[in-house]
Amino acid sequence: MTAPTRAGRGFTKGQILGTAFLFVLSVYFLLPLWWLLVSSTKNTGQLFSTNGFWFADFHLWENLSKLFAADDGAFLTWVGNTVLYAGVGAAVSTVISAAAGYVLAKYQFRGKETVFGVIIAAVLVPKVMLALPLYLMFAKLDITNTFWAVFLPSIVSPFGVYLCRVYAAASVPDELIEAGRIDGASDTRIFFTVSLRVMSPALVTVFLFQLVEIWNNLLLPMVMLQDDSLWPVTVGLTYWDSLRTTSNYGLTVTGAAVSVVPLIIAFIMLQRFWRSGLTAGAVK
Repeated sequence: MTAPTRAGRGFTKGQILGTAFLFVLSVYFLLPLWWLLVSSTKNTGQLFSTNGFWFADFHLWENLSKLFAADDGAFLTWVGNTVLYAGVGAAVSTVISAAAGYVLAKYQFRGKETVFGVIIAAVLVPKVMLALPLYLMFAKLDITNTFWAVFLPSIVSPFGVYLCRVYAAASVPDELIEAGRIDGASDTRIFFTVSLRVMSPALVTVFLFQLVEIWNNLLLPMVMLQDDSLWPVTVGLTYWDSLRTTSNYGLTVTGAAVSVVPLIIAFIMLQRFWRSGLTAGAVK
């Protein structure tokens, strides 16, 4: 006589409560996104006179036209800057994190654990605490109000190094490295042609995390940049909102909705790699 299957037993009370809890959390996190989507289809008057969570007259195309024309197309400049900061910064940060994590996982050298301990400690340091020291340091180097003032801090990711170290230790066999050396390949060539391919799920995860972090960064570019032609979209939208004029409310809401779209697309395209990267090192 076979034991009843889970489907035959039905759902347990714990499963029902867990599912209900996850559903409530999903609604909680998606509700602001839904409000943003609905609000971007309204004109300025309807933002204050209608239900914020349901549609009124459809003005999305009119709002988009005003958004891209405002301040001589400043929004497109800000989006382009954000793509440059986040896209290039996340890519460079991923390569640096992969190299550092790989070295910490596969090479033995004096002070290795101390270095890794410092990296772990850096994960715990809030980014807001580093803004002023970075500004003072970059002011001494005379690179504030430049692309480099935002780009250079963005390529450092202690969490990325930690994740790559865990993944490299679990997924890159020492035998694979030794086989490459026997074939005459240098350690650099083994890293770029063999190890990086094995580590690809972790690399995509690091890239996605860093992309989101740089894209949403507000404090650092606000402190570093005075020239509005260098602003990312977060600083530009904050500036429009600070003007506190009625016409800018609609621009800010529509701009925020448009700025979220690239992140949603990136997440959808990379989510399967993201899931596998999150479980890296859980089993070996």
